[in-house]
Amino acid sequence: MQDESTNPYSNSSRPSDGGNKGLGTEPAKGPWYEGVTGYQWLILVIACAGWVFDVYEGQIFNITRNDMLKEVLGDEASVKAWGDNFLAIFLVGGTIGGLLFGSLADRFGRRPIMIATILMYSLFSGLTYFANDIYVIGILRFLVALGIGGEWAVAASLVAEVFPKRARAHATGIFHASSILGTWLAALSGILVGTNWRYAYLLGVLPAVLIVIVRACVKEPERWRQAQTSVSGNKAGSFSELLLNPQWNTLALRGMLLAAVGLGTFWSVTVAGQDLVRELLLTNGADEQVAGGKSKFAYGIIQAAGGGLGLLSFGPLAARFGRKPTFIFFHVFGMLIVPVVCFVPQTYTQMLIVLPVFGFLTLGMHSGYAIYFPELFPTHIRATGASFCFNGGRLLAVPVLLFSGWLKARDGMPLDYAVTGLSLIFLIGIVVMLTLPETKNRDLIDTE
Repeated sequence: MQDESTNPYSNSSRPSDGGNKGLGTEPAKGPWYEGVTGYQWLILVIACAGWVFDVYEGQIFNITRNDMLKEVLGDEASVKAWGDNFLAIFLVGGTIGGLLFGSLADRFGRRPIMIATILMYSLFSGLTYFANDIYVIGILRFLVALGIGGEWAVAASLVAEVFPKRARAHATGIFHASSILGTWLAALSGILVGTNWRYAYLLGVLPAVLIVIVRACVKEPERWRQAQTSVSGNKAGSFSELLLNPQWNTLALRGMLLAAVGLGTFWSVTVAGQDLVRELLLTNGADEQVAGGKSKFAYGIIQAAGGGLGLLSFGPLAARFGRKPTFIFFHVFGMLIVPVVCFVPQTYTQMLIVLPVFGFLTLGMHSGYAIYFPELFPTHIRATGASFCFNGGRLLAVPVLLFSGWLKARDGMPLDYAVTGLSLIFLIGIVVMLTLPETKNRDLIDTE
C-alpha cells in the first residue's frame, strides 16, 4: 500500500477550499450547494454555455448529415460511407484540439485558451453555411472539432478548480449534463430548417458572443496561479511529465481507454437510436419523409431527455456511492438495455417508451469524465491530463466508428444485430474501471 505522504489521493496535503481564497471552511452538513458563491455559479454557467454549443456543433451533423451529403454529393449511395468518414474526421480533430489546447491551458491559463477555442469552433461552423464541396466541408468539420476538443478540457478543469470539494462532483456533473441542451438545440434546429441544413450551421456562430463574457468575468483559479510559481522547469502542460512520469502515465492511459469505451459506444450505439427508429417506421409502412421527421424527434428529444437525466444523475450518484461503482453501474446496465431497444419495441409508441431508458444508461457515464479525469492529475497538468483521457479517447474511438460503419453497411447484417454486438464494448469499460483509483472525498492534487 502506498504511504500516506506519497499517495496523490490522500486527504492530508491539500486544502479543503478547492484552492480558492475567500471560500472559508466548507459546511460539514447541508445541501451540496450551501456555501457556493455567486462567482462560482457564474463560472459554472459560462462553462455550461460553452459546452452546450460544443455539443450542438457535433450533434447538428448527426441530425443534418443525410440532407447535407445528399445535396453536396448528389449520390445517395455514398451518403452512409461519407457520413461515417466525417464522424471519424471529427473525432480526430477533437483529439488533436484537446491535446493541444489542454496543454496550452496549463501553460498560459484557462481564460485565454477558452476564448481561443470558442472562437475557433463558432467561426468555422458558420463558414460551413457557404460550403459546396465535400472536401471543404471535411476541412471545416476538422477545424470545428479542434475548438470543441480544447474547450471541454479547459472548462472541465476550470469548474473542478473553482468549486469546493463537497460540491465538485455535482458541479462538474451539471457542467457535462448541460450537453443535453446542445442536443435539444440541434434537434430543434434540424426540425425547423428541414432540408435547408445550411441555416443550422449558421446558428453555430452565436457562441462567439461568449467571448465577451469570458473576457469580462473569468479569473484564473487560485490553484493555477499557485502552480505557476511552485512548478519547476517546463512541467506545466508537459506531455513528458504526463506520459513519462510513472505516477501519472498509467492513469492517463487507462483514463483514455475508459473514455474510448464511452465515446466509441456513443457514436456506434447511442447515436444509432435515430436509425433504429427510422428502420422500425419504414418497416411498419411509413414513408421516407415521415420516418425521417419522427426519428429525429425520437432521438433528439425523447432519447436525449433520458440521456440528460442520466448525465444529471451521475454526479449525485458518484458523490454518494463513489466514482467507481457509478461508472460500473452505467456500463453494466448500458450494455443490458441495448438488446431490449433493438428487439423488443414493435411500434413507434413502444420505441418512445424505451428510448429514454436507453439514453439514460448509455449516455449517463459521460458526466463522469468531467468529474473523474480532473481529479486524477495535479494542477500543473490537470487540463493536459483530463484532455489526454477524454480527447485521446476520441482517437481510440475512431477505429470503433469505422468498424461500426463497415459492420452496419454489410449486406445481410441487420442494424439491430450490429448495434447489439457493438454494445459488448461496454465490457472493456468495466474491466478498466476496476483497475482505477477511487477519488470520492479526495481533494484535488496540487503537489508535483
